[in-house]
Amino acid sequence: MGVSRRKFLQGGVLAAAGVALSGKPGEASVDSPDIRTKGAKVSTTICPFCSVGCGLVVHTKNGKVINTEGDPQHPINQGSLCPKGGALFQIANNDRRLQKVMYRAPGSDKWEEKSWDWALDRIAQRMKETRDKTFKVKEVNKKDNKEYVVNRTDGLAFFGGAGLDNEECYLWSKFGRAMGVGNLEHQARL
Repeated sequence: MGVSRRKFLQGGVLAAAGVALSGKPGEASVDSPDIRTKGAKVSTTICPFCSVGCGLVVHTKNGKVINTEGDPQHPINQGSLCPKGGALFQIANNDRRLQKVMYRAPGSDKWEEKSWDWALDRIAQRMKETRDKTFKVKEVNKKDNKEYVVNRTDGLAFFGGAGLDNEECYLWSKFGRAMGVGNLEHQARL
């Protein structure tokens, strides 16, 4: 005996109405977020993937992320997340995630573990070298053949990301301008 589409929909509506009107409260399952996150520290953050800036609620226990979800109080996403934002939990808890500075010297085929102090000093040294090599104090304008003070470096560029809030972006751009960097860009503009 075949069931028509109309009969199937009527049966589904009647079944849903019967469950809804039964007055029996639903039971929490083992996967209920209330049970999984009980006793966890709750904090909010911003998704680092794109320039939208969706809000996230992160639950941690013993310093380890145990749950991430969209922040329903956040004005941008109001609790919803895209697939990349929804997978943020897997990025925080990934065995292959780098936790230490790894360096491969030019021409080498082996990675070496280095300290954060070494890495920050190396970055500062390389930035200073590049800035000193490419810094321009004056430049001749092609239109009027006059020389103008420019005080900039064309050898460096700064690129910001969605993980930065307004205050961090302000400090980041001020640092770039103080270095003489004219090529400042942000992920939100691309």
